[in-house]
Amino acid sequence: MRPLLAASLFALSAAAAAANDPAQVIDCEHAVDVRNGKMLGRTVLLVIAGRIAERADSVEALRNSPKFAEHGLDSRSFRVIALPGHTCTPGWTDLHVHLSGEQNKESYSEGFRLNPADYALRGSVYAERTLQAGFTTVRDLGAGDGVSISLRNAIASGWIDGPRMFVAGKAIATTGGHADPTNGINARLTQALGYPGPEDGVVGGVEEARKAVRQRYKEGADLIKITATGGVLSYAKSADNPQFKLEEIQSVVSTARDYGFHVAAHAHGAEGMKRAIRAGVTTIEHGTHADDEVFRLMKAHGTYLVPTLSAGAYVSEKAKDPTWFPAIVRPKAERVGAQIAATFAKAVKAGVPFAFGTDAGVSPHGENAKEFALLVSAGATPMQALQAATITAAKILGESGTQGTLDVGMRADIVAVPGNPLEDISVTERVAFVMKDGVIHREP
Repeated sequence: MRPLLAASLFALSAAAAAANDPAQVIDCEHAVDVRNGKMLGRTVLLVIAGRIAERADSVEALRNSPKFAEHGLDSRSFRVIALPGHTCTPGWTDLHVHLSGEQNKESYSEGFRLNPADYALRGSVYAERTLQAGFTTVRDLGAGDGVSISLRNAIASGWIDGPRMFVAGKAIATTGGHADPTNGINARLTQALGYPGPEDGVVGGVEEARKAVRQRYKEGADLIKITATGGVLSYAKSADNPQFKLEEIQSVVSTARDYGFHVAAHAHGAEGMKRAIRAGVTTIEHGTHADDEVFRLMKAHGTYLVPTLSAGAYVSEKAKDPTWFPAIVRPKAERVGAQIAATFAKAVKAGVPFAFGTDAGVSPHGENAKEFALLVSAGATPMQALQAATITAAKILGESGTQGTLDVGMRADIVAVPGNPLEDISVTERVAFVMKDGVIHREP
């Protein structure tokens, strides 16, 4: 179905058409006000130069606004994108993705076969799928060989379509930890490849932790990710043992702050979370075995939980297939996958602040919006789920002044879904319209 388009509200101008910067009017039947936590009626957004320039409750009111003429629109061409029966929200943010890959039966061997260019080209496909699903911003929490940094730059340069990216580059681990790239490789190969150090994101001690952060800065990262505990998919026995000493995480966090970085901490086990929270990380990813003390610490320190329920559900399902994961991984996937949603439900009841993240790359790219329904089924309200992916995510990224709401002056990141997501959150999985920085990427 094609969108209902009006040619213009005023006479078309050849000069304006040549300017290649048309004003656009997005006419939404409803809109979600995530800042005030309420549903709005008809909402009409004037978009100019990639920003929301004005907002009104009808096209007529917008046209009659004194500010309308101030934008010089009486001599400009523009169109109205009418979205009857649709609700507009700010563009969504997924705070935990890995665009360079996607978990499959070949994942544990493809590192011996694929080149960095293969990962980057494949990542460009995943990036477009993510944008088409309504996610105009992502935080990529781990990719080697500079792949995520190159993807971010290519998208920002307009070479490929994809979400705005904030990237960690190579995640930082301790020797043998969740993000040690030599886990599961035999000794001769490891010796031939070279034992990884801080430049490779593998550290042992306070000084090496500091060096690893500086290396990420040198490579062009936007933030830091550490693997504070074991993980599910790494070729190692434990999913939840603490893998950094407190002083090592403190070294990461203090050095990261020097460079304007925040720190995200992958963590399944409670002790690793406690060390990370006390050291000052911004987010805890997964949080599988968080206990009441972890919840108290998170609230006291203002630490956000990014629960990645999609990944938990996905690995739990795939663990039933004896051919999907290696034997060392399967019991971890069974145990952790089943626990994540239950822990998140307790966190919501405890009032722990949370934000939206899927761990897409473990779960399939382009299906990120399934996380909304999982959050709601675990106890979040639909409004809380939408806020987690918009205004809360923008705050974590330090972008509260530029994105996360449909306020005037914000980036024109707009998503429209059929129906009312506050009554049926699953409509987020049927995205009809996507605009990022004023550019339309999907229309009904």
